[in-house]
Amino acid sequence: MEADWPLIAVRFALYVTLSGLFGLSAFGLYGLKVGERGNALAFRPWLFGTGLLALLFSGIAVALLAAAMAGAPPWPIDREAVGMLLSDSATGTAWKVRMIALLVASIAALIAARRTMPLGLVAIFSGVALATLAWTGHGAMDEGATGWVHLAADILHLLSAGAWVGALLGLGLLVTRPARRTDAAHLALTYRALHGFGLTGTIVVGTIVITGLINAWLLVGLGNLPTLGTTVYGRLLIAKLVLLGGMLGLASLNRFRFTPAFERSVSAGDYKGALRTLRTSLAVEASCVVAILVLVGWLGTLEPPASAM
Repeated sequence: MEADWPLIAVRFALYVTLSGLFGLSAFGLYGLKVGERGNALAFRPWLFGTGLLALLFSGIAVALLAAAMAGAPPWPIDREAVGMLLSDSATGTAWKVRMIALLVASIAALIAARRTMPLGLVAIFSGVALATLAWTGHGAMDEGATGWVHLAADILHLLSAGAWVGALLGLGLLVTRPARRTDAAHLALTYRALHGFGLTGTIVVGTIVITGLINAWLLVGLGNLPTLGTTVYGRLLIAKLVLLGGMLGLASLNRFRFTPAFERSVSAGDYKGALRTLRTSLAVEASCVVAILVLVGWLGTLEPPASAM
């Protein structure tokens, strides 16, 4: 079976934009104080722009998904297939919920720079939009109690991964601020945000690991582990786990080595070297995120081993 690259590409784009929208708005709530949000990060253009992109990619995705399900070419758009998908399936209902949630989140993003309530609305509604992706993958494939467990695990996995992606975006924007706008107050804020993500990051990573194990058990099954590397799905999953392990290693270095070194260098007045190290580490971690999201977009188009039994 050949890979459906247009569908994989738009799934990847949706994971990036929805994770960024949810994670960055959440980071603004727990990582920054009210008076700091407007000055530390340009929330309005980032959140509003990401929301509009997510709306665009959602529109493209429904057309591609309908074409794939109908066995038709993606262009011209098969309006009948799209109509059937939207009216006769849980995926269609989830898409409608996503579009409404993204509209609300995008409107709230226009006034979210310094105010807690609009930023909270962005986080809530973008979280709902991100959660709807569970109905476009394997999370909705099971029925009964198993189906609800799988769906819940998939939603939690999406939200925790989105929180990590958004935190990386927020921290990356903080450490890459131009030198002419980097003063002592910004350096102190950057350190506090880096240090403060420690507890949140631990919760996020724990949730990712637990829900990932649940999903692996339901999608792969213990009996398929010995032959996992013989299938495309298995090889992509192994690659994803290797990249995730690399991210966990980098996150540990950031928390226990690079962030304390940054604090010491700021106190000594010579922070440029430590800041470059943090930038490099976060850039590598972000590259791993991009690769993982490509793999996730691809995996969602393949049949998992457990369903082939």
